[in-house]
Amino acid sequence: MTKFDFEDGNGPVPAHQHSNGGGWVADTATVADTAFIGPDARVSGNAVVTYDAWVFGNAKVFDDAWVSDDARVYGNAWVSGNARVTGNAWISGNTRVTGNARVTGNTRVYGNARVTGNARVTGNARVTGNARVSGDAWVSDDAEVSDDVE
Repeated sequence: MTKFDFEDGNGPVPAHQHSNGGGWVADTATVADTAFIGPDARVSGNAVVTYDAWVFGNAKVFDDAWVSDDARVYGNAWVSGNARVTGNAWISGNTRVTGNARVTGNTRVYGNARVTGNARVTGNARVTGNARVSGDAWVSDDAEVSDDVE
């Protein structure tokens, strides 16, 4: 049995390298054959990556998070907790999408942005820089939140 340390405090756990990209996937996670997991990307816990989603760079998807459809998670981005990234959403840079947050549609979240709690980012929205979208906040349509706005 092959094991890999996802550096999440659980030590080495049963894992395998994904057939499409070579990134590490915990045996407890679910990743579709059609998804791309880049060689330095990680998917662990009970995370799910489906359809044509891509996780690459140093990105991590873990806990019970979902990434699906044509979504992209890359750079040093994390998707964790019960967060969902779907549609054509792109999460990049040092972004964190956590909690019960949802990022959907054609959204872009990048820089050092954080989307947490029950927040929703939808439509063609942009969350950039050091922006924080949290609690029950919604950012939708063509809205942009950037810099140090909280």
